[in-house]
Amino acid sequence: MATISASEALGKPFDFIIVGGGTAGLVVASRLSEDPNVRVLVVEAGTDRSADPLVLTPGLVAAVYGNEDYDWNFSSVPQPHLHNRRVNQARGKMLGGSSALNFMMLLYPSRGIIDAWGALGNPAWTFDALAPYYRKFATVHPPPASALGVVGQTFRDDFDAANNNGPLQVSFSEGYNHINEAWMKTFADLGLQATTDPRAGEALGAFQNAATIDPATKTRSYAATAYYPPSVAQRPNLVVLTSTLVRKILLTTTTTNPTATGIELVTAAGEILRATATSEIILAAGALHTPQILELSGIGNPSILAQHAIPVIVANPNVGENMQDHPIVCQSFEVNDGVPSGDVLRDPALIQALVGLYQADGAGAGPMGQSNISVAYAPLVDNTGIMPPAARKALFAAHADEITRPSQHAVRSLLESPSGAAVQYLLFPTQITVTAAPASMAEYILPTLPRNFLTVMTVLNHPLSRGSVHITGPDVGTLPAWDPRYNDNKLDMEVLARGVQFVEKIIAPETPLGGLFKQGAAARIPAIVPGDELEQAREIVRQRQISVFHVSGSCAMLPREEGGVVDERLQVYGVRGLRVVDASIFPLEPLGNIQSTVYAVAERAADFIKEDYYAAAAGRGHGA
Repeated sequence: MATISASEALGKPFDFIIVGGGTAGLVVASRLSEDPNVRVLVVEAGTDRSADPLVLTPGLVAAVYGNEDYDWNFSSVPQPHLHNRRVNQARGKMLGGSSALNFMMLLYPSRGIIDAWGALGNPAWTFDALAPYYRKFATVHPPPASALGVVGQTFRDDFDAANNNGPLQVSFSEGYNHINEAWMKTFADLGLQATTDPRAGEALGAFQNAATIDPATKTRSYAATAYYPPSVAQRPNLVVLTSTLVRKILLTTTTTNPTATGIELVTAAGEILRATATSEIILAAGALHTPQILELSGIGNPSILAQHAIPVIVANPNVGENMQDHPIVCQSFEVNDGVPSGDVLRDPALIQALVGLYQADGAGAGPMGQSNISVAYAPLVDNTGIMPPAARKALFAAHADEITRPSQHAVRSLLESPSGAAVQYLLFPTQITVTAAPASMAEYILPTLPRNFLTVMTVLNHPLSRGSVHITGPDVGTLPAWDPRYNDNKLDMEVLARGVQFVEKIIAPETPLGGLFKQGAAARIPAIVPGDELEQAREIVRQRQISVFHVSGSCAMLPREEGGVVDERLQVYGVRGLRVVDASIFPLEPLGNIQSTVYAVAERAADFIKEDYYAAAAGRGHGA
């Protein structure tokens, strides 16, 4: 729509106000504003970077990390199980949110984890119920012949046949090489060859995931370009305010059931304004900011609110709890001479040459327009290989006191299953540097050693540890305190350490992948060779675990008495007209990278909101 001032835009009520123009928020805004009779407001703290080369060029993502114009740049409190290190957490501060600065990997969860959502008190949520929405958000382009020749895709089913016309563009790279091929062959030789489509709900083994890259332009496809293109931005019934912070949700307090009626916001110029909504407020600020806004609005743990003199409107100590994140352990191995490594990009002249190649004729040629990270899913593994049933049972029996809640029993069931993907492995193209207090995500991924490395990453798919995020002051401009409490549940450490032991089998000299690496402790980061020593593997976890920035669960969709903040239609308990739509509602962390689930949940939530809105309109006699 035409550029107008914030005060002009807020002159009359909206039907819906969406707090946060990130991955989920823009999906909901786009879908709701399809009806020209519905007025929608989106309020986003960042700016629109959808024409910014740093965002659009896949190979330049490191340049946005730590930059306050793009990244909220969270840092955890010291983590006692990680030698008291702080862990960085990149969070997108722009339209499109974290889909604007992630690594563009598109993976899908298992049937088991989504069905577990339903079993925890949300019967409307099953894998089959959510499956159509995994197809709705994207157009998946077939792999090029070059990719089929290197990494193979023989296990792909007809997943793309139905509804394959969504706004997000998904593709496979043309840059896969013998390293990716060696990855596939190594896992196959270890009994982990992929035989099923990993998007279909159950998969083990190595495979090549797709990426959110538009194959026509070789640019990042993300929520802003997909769900807020010019055709949507020009809708007269959709108002998007950027560089604007929401201070709190406005709630009536005259009844025992408060109603969300609007928001209080502050513009970049410091002007404090209000906007009202006649139907709903939708909180889509993400797993770290959504609990913050609820608490600033008087919804949360009374003891926390009292510390900051915030009146309690809805007492719910679950707000900001149940925080989950995928821990990722990064082991870097020096490659033999002649083996490709992204570490060569330490040379500014080479970066400049590759950017020039990418920009020439607008064709997006070369590695700057590609994503070549390969993936593998594995069940519980250790230094012997795939753990036999007796060993799995013995591990859980030894830690029975760590599993007490229904959600933990659900996770145990997934981990114990021989077909469950307990661990995810990633082949990352550069060295990873882990420090005690990194300034930003860039510090992890920019090369510091003059040698060339590849990194094997071990991800715990189903963490049992639970952290928190809570306000540290009454000002929305003050970041909340994020405490993931990594490995607080001892089983997380045990599963991760065993996964690290299995890395030794992946990179053994006789494997196709191991043959690419130099041997000896001096050729690896950290310089620890765990062998049969489980304690050495634990030490690698303590030194090298970071976040794969999949934070979720802080406003969980669970029964209130079981730790919930929202019901199964994502409505906030104790408040009318307030819903949450983002990763904070996940009751359990999904398997793999989570952006696909954020998109799918947002698409389904948009349908919920429409259903309730039109039903209410019909009830008032206005028709649907």
